[in-house]
Amino acid sequence: MNNVKKEFELYEPMGIWLKQYLTDKYKGYSIIVEDTSQVSLDKILEKHGIVDQYPQTVGLDIQIDVLGIVTKGGKSSMIFIEAKKEKLNLHHLGQLWAYCKLCDPAEAFLFSSGGMGSLNKVLVNLSREDILNFGDGKKIKKMMVAKWDVQKNAPDYSSMVPKI
Repeated sequence: MNNVKKEFELYEPMGIWLKQYLTDKYKGYSIIVEDTSQVSLDKILEKHGIVDQYPQTVGLDIQIDVLGIVTKGGKSSMIFIEAKKEKLNLHHLGQLWAYCKLCDPAEAFLFSSGGMGSLNKVLVNLSREDILNFGDGKKIKKMMVAKWDVQKNAPDYSSMVPKI
């Protein structure tokens, strides 16, 4: 099987991958990972008692497919995963970019089990990694984009832009 029938089939394996990624990267942090595809972001942040750290999310009705929250010393950061089953395009990237500009997560991933699609041309052939930029201006962050390998239940690191 090279792909899934329904996008929601990607959420659990992506959540498992994200939990391990965050555990490895954010040592000593409290880590929460959830499928939040059916609930607005502000409701999830309220449930975890951190909506006051992200007042800009209230009322936006943003639904992140998989949300990671890392907390240490009372300060929380969000990590987003947007999942797609079709080949990626600029529309998919634009959706995640808008979420990133509005909510300023620590990290954001766009994964597709269908492959990089037309984003490969933009990001690799045209070398336009600048369109992955987001952040408050003081610190520029980059969305990470990759093909999701449904066999390995992990990103295909050879397709990852930018390279990590």
